[in-house]
Parts: sequence; C-alpha cells; structure tokens
Amino acid sequence: MSAQLYQSIKLMEMPLLELRSKISQELESNPALAAEGDPMEVSLDDAEANEEDAYFENTSDPGFVHKGGDTASDQQQKFIEGVLTRSETLQEHLLWQLQFEPITPNTRRLCEILIQNLDSDGFNFTPTDTLFQGNDPNLVETAIKTVQALDPVGTCVKDYHESLRVQLSLLKNVPKYAVQALDYLELLSKGKLARVAKSMGCSVRKVREAFDCIKTLDPFPGRRFSSAQTHFILPDAQVARKNGEFRIILNDEEIPVLSVSPFFVEVAERKKDRGARSFAKASLRSARWFIQSIRQRNQTLLRVTRFIVEHQRAFFEKGPGNLVPMTQHDAARELDLHVSTVSRIASGKYLHTEWGLFSIKYFFSNAVNQHTPRTYSKERVKFTISAMLAKEDRHLTDQEIVDSLEERGIFLARRTVAKYRKELGLGSSYSR
Repeated sequence: MSAQLYQSIKLMEMPLLELRSKISQELESNPALAAEGDPMEVSLDDAEANEEDAYFENTSDPGFVHKGGDTASDQQQKFIEGVLTRSETLQEHLLWQLQFEPITPNTRRLCEILIQNLDSDGFNFTPTDTLFQGNDPNLVETAIKTVQALDPVGTCVKDYHESLRVQLSLLKNVPKYAVQALDYLELLSKGKLARVAKSMGCSVRKVREAFDCIKTLDPFPGRRFSSAQTHFILPDAQVARKNGEFRIILNDEEIPVLSVSPFFVEVAERKKDRGARSFAKASLRSARWFIQSIRQRNQTLLRVTRFIVEHQRAFFEKGPGNLVPMTQHDAARELDLHVSTVSRIASGKYLHTEWGLFSIKYFFSNAVNQHTPRTYSKERVKFTISAMLAKEDRHLTDQEIVDSLEERGIFLARRTVAKYRKELGLGSSYSR
C-alpha cells in the first residue's frame, strides 16, 4: 500500500477536528501546500500543472467543479476502496495473528473481511449471512471460527451473549452448567443463585461454579484495544430547514481552502537545478494528492448526507422516534459506493439538526419485524422503549415491555428487549 493511498483513506474517515489537525500538520511538513490568504499561494488555474497531475484539482473547496465531471475521481475512489483496509488497533492485532494461521488463501480472504467488519466491541457491524451471500457456507464457517479463536477470543459475533458462549467453547475444563447459565445472567447478577439452580435442575454449588467461570470472561473483547477518550464534537455537516425544504451545509469553514505555492510551480519548471526541480515536483505531487483527497472526502460526505435526508425525511420533519430501517448497504448500493466507504465516511462524524446533534451512524438501522407487514428501525424501537420507561408509574419488567410493544405491532423477544434496554443505559426493573 502506497503512502498516498493510505493517506486518502485516513482522510476519508477523519472527523472534522482530526481533519483540521491533519491539515495543520501537512501545511507545516509540505512547503508546496498553502492555505488561502497566504501571499505565496496561487490556484492551479494560474499555473501549468504537469501532465502527470492532470487529474487533480487545484483546490479543496467543495464548491469547485471539474469541467470534465467526476468520472476519473470515481474510478480512483473505487480503486482505493478495493485495496485499502481500516487501520484500527483491534484490526491490526487480529490481522497480525492471521498471517501465521495455516489456512487456505480463500479462507484467509474471508477472515480479513470479517476482521474489517468488527466494531470497537469486537462484534459484527454487518451480519455475516448478509456479508457473504453466495459464498460457500462451510468456508464461511471455517473463517468465522478462525477469527473467533484469535486473541482476544470471542470476537466476530453478533453480541456479548454469543461472545461469552464462544469463549466458553474454547476453554478447557469448563464447569458442566456454565453454557446453560448464560441464559440466566440477569438473575445471576442479582445473586439469585437458588432460583437459577431450581430452573436448571442442579445444585446451588454447581451454579456458583458456573457463574464464577463466566465472570472470568470478557463480554466485550474488543474494548481493551479501544483508544476511546473524552473529546469535543464538531459537526461535519448541518441539515437546516428553509421554506419547507432541507438544506445540507458542510462545515467547511472550520478548515482552510488549500492550493499550491506558485514558487514551487516555478521551481518545478526550472531546467538548470535538477535537485531543486525534483524536490519541487515531489512536493507538488503530494500537495495535489492531499487536496484531491480532501475534496473527495467532502463530496462523499455530502452525497451520503443527502441520501440520509432523502430516506429519513420523517426524522428531520418530526424528530427522533421516526427513523425508518436503512442500512449502509442501502446507501452504498444507491450511491454506487463500496460499503466500506459509507462506513468510513459515517465513522466518528456528526450531523447538526434542529432536533440536536446526531452521529451519522445513528441514521443507519436494521429492520425489526422483518416478517410482518410493518417494519421498524432498531433506533425507533429503542426510542419507543425509552419513552415507555420514562413514563412508567411502576417498574416494568422486560416481559411487560414485550407485551406492550406487541400491542403497538412491534414483536420482539424478551432477550432482544433486554439488549436494547442495556444499550440505552437503563437497568432492569429490579435496579431501576
């Protein structure tokens, strides 16, 4: 992977604060790159670009339009999408181990895709059956088990419950009832061992042994590789309503418009000093690539945001609780992008709306009730549960929440309700 390709993908996934810092670093390290307002700068329209740089734009201003269209840019982006992977600590750790696994090239390819599909908890972003439609099921299963066995064990799963189950399967000398005890974690966490023992048909001692074993496991194996820390949020775009129509405004005032130094253009054209000419050409090439990469990032962000506004109009008109099911695959298919590009442009970025500040990822949600006439997005169901518990005059149990949702036409398992409740940071009826 070339340094320029790596830089392009990193810029694509950078939120605004990181991008602003990166631009400052690049301005310091590359003398051929200039910010608007610098007396030493000039746009490329006033300079003769080398033939090898003919595909690059002269400015990072998203308002600039190339007279030849975006075909070349789209082809370049598709090339980048096909060869680059995200560089995250958990992914690096797993990929490093993967190179030592005695597996076939096809299995290795699937493993790499699985690793790239993991979130910060080590869980699957996209369900594996959706990710590998049309692939050999046996090969996919082999790849999944390979990744699950890497350190940290228990990644490449749908949730913490499956992660614990996988971890137990890879342990030696596991207590007899440990796997069965996973179905009673809520009761075990409250210390109701006798009740669990009665349900499982074993002694309290056996339940305690099983629970002690489970407590040694990590339900979120990816988190110990997370570098998450407290940070300020600067929205990358704003969605504003004016005269009944929605306008998308990129927050590009936070970053300078970039161009190249006319001095370096002049030096690059000199014939006498070969050393200086070579240095100037290399610096200009790097500056133009950097400018084009920022422009590509902003264009992709604008396209994805426009897609969100068009498909989640009910949210922007009525507020939270009105999201419809929509996945990153849907956006990738309609925008003719790779799904990894949609994932990267959504990562860590926020939209400012009249209803507040929301992560771009918030607007992508899988469908619930897929086998019934009416479907709901996951986030909409979570909003409904949150509103329901906020109004409760007594502490509703998970089963009572299930029953109440069914009355509204939303059919979920009790375990799913418990999962959503925990994702909302709400305790059980006992702890509330």
